[in-house]
Amino acid sequence: MVEERYSGGCQCGAVRYALHQRPDFPHICHCRMCQKAFGSMFAPLTGVPLTAFECTRGDLAIFKSSEETERGFCRDCGTPLTFRHVDSDDISVSIGSLDDPEKIAPTIQCGIESRLSWFAALAGLPEDGTTEAGMPELARKIAASSQQHPDHDTGTWPPA
Repeated sequence: MVEERYSGGCQCGAVRYALHQRPDFPHICHCRMCQKAFGSMFAPLTGVPLTAFECTRGDLAIFKSSEETERGFCRDCGTPLTFRHVDSDDISVSIGSLDDPEKIAPTIQCGIESRLSWFAALAGLPEDGTTEAGMPELARKIAASSQQHPDHDTGTWPPA
């Protein structure tokens, strides 16, 4: 049997991880604690047993957001990476930190009592492309100076 492997990490590349099986329970959590932890409207999470999670570069910094939960992040760039109930044998990773987040679509919303009232209207907002489409020269300058780790494992980072 071939092991499924999913990789991910923080924005700066100091922390990289691997999931050694397909994660389950992909969800977004609207609770106020997750909103604050992600600095966003919700936290997109998916999980695996602890035995299927491995840090392949660096170590998670841990913040205990309550006696029951801890959140792992990169101490260098601040990227939110994990969520874990301390008495659980499972760990969740932030879907956006996966190298290919498109593969793991949320299937449920949790913590809806804190969901922002305007959340449902987001899909109907006007749309616009990124800098690459509208400002190609600025996009080239950003790309030339980007400190963001690529969406795949690297032998070393940052590059020499």
